[in-house]
Amino acid sequence: MKRFLTLLCTLCFSLTAFGWGQKGHDVVAYIAECNLSPKAYARVVALLDDHSPVYYANWMDNASHTREYRYTKTWHYANVDEGHTFESMPRNEKGDVVKAIEDIVAALKSGSLTEQQEKLQLRFLIHLVGDIHSPMHAGRLSDLGGNKVPLSFFGKKTNLHSLWDTALVEAAHKWSYTEWQQQLDRHCPPQRKAQIAQGTPTEWFKQSHEIAKGVYLASQPKAKLSYWYLNYYTPIVEEQLLCGGLRLARLLNEIYGD
Repeated sequence: MKRFLTLLCTLCFSLTAFGWGQKGHDVVAYIAECNLSPKAYARVVALLDDHSPVYYANWMDNASHTREYRYTKTWHYANVDEGHTFESMPRNEKGDVVKAIEDIVAALKSGSLTEQQEKLQLRFLIHLVGDIHSPMHAGRLSDLGGNKVPLSFFGKKTNLHSLWDTALVEAAHKWSYTEWQQQLDRHCPPQRKAQIAQGTPTEWFKQSHEIAKGVYLASQPKAKLSYWYLNYYTPIVEEQLLCGGLRLARLLNEIYGD
């Protein structure tokens, strides 16, 4: 019984180790889909067996818990402890979100993959570009990206990682992923979209880490968070989801477009 309870606790923790939650990943994937060139869209949908990128946006979170894809568990995040920079922090030998995206993009651009390999790497990429824009996936190793920071949000007990993965997105707007795309993407001028989409995975990670540093200051252990927190961070959530979607679209257009 003791062993079972230990396993159950471990499982419950691991299920909160990934992010965004479903809504955030769906938003990133749909914004990307709506910004693909016709050629890239056709190829991506073909590789996804006639599904939208949204269909596979959360697939990797579940797959990482299976024996077959267990090797990808550390790919969802990278850690930078207080007092370190991305360059000075020891990298996870099993891989991290920055290296995973870099390697996947290089593999997809190489043209050397079998069709099955290409399908798998594309699913990974759709998910991981979302992850790299979630601030707690650029959090500290010392508290497991906020998983060890208990707090409450509108009276409900949670932790900092779960708050940013799911609760904050759902509280920000009661929208479907299509409504999120319409509201964030519809008035973004082409020049700004092009500016947002630029950069490298390392630069995107560093941007998320800078946000994470502020989040830690505003989210002390056992804090009771509510309206002020939601009002302050909703625009940041919106911007990160938009960035994730436009940057994923840029990568896919480079790989599969003209």
